[in-house]
Amino acid sequence: MTYNELKKTLATSTEINFMLPDYTLIPQHFHVTEMGNITKHYIDCGNTIRKENKVSFQIWFAEDYEHRLTPSKFLKILQASEPLITDPNAEVEVEYQTTQTIGKWSLSFDKEHFLLMDLHTTCLANDHCGITEKKMKISLKELGKPNTCCEPHTTCC
Repeated sequence: MTYNELKKTLATSTEINFMLPDYTLIPQHFHVTEMGNITKHYIDCGNTIRKENKVSFQIWFAEDYEHRLTPSKFLKILQASEPLITDPNAEVEVEYQTTQTIGKWSLSFDKEHFLLMDLHTTCLANDHCGITEKKMKISLKELGKPNTCCEPHTTCC
């Protein structure tokens, strides 16, 4: 989800619920404690210099159970951060305290919840490192079976 997509989603939302990858909901009395732009300027293992921009916000909660962040209040936080945002089409990254350290997730929306999506590391210079892309293994028996998922009147595609 990009910064602009987050703003559009909040504009039509009536409440905010964040869900972790294990389907746990973050307590509704959370705060957004930081909001801003993150720039990562680095070199990969193939000697290519890269630069990434992301929009980041941090979720935190305490014992103030009466606190509830509304979509309009969150939009005001986003608007206050706009002078810091260098690319409104940048992906959003969310920080949230896990049991031992701060976790980072990408953000998605399923029409009801904001979903914190797992992030993964990868080699950005596969050709330089000699890493080949994994090929999907499938048995020949599977090739003859029809894919019922994408037939008309199914909802999975």
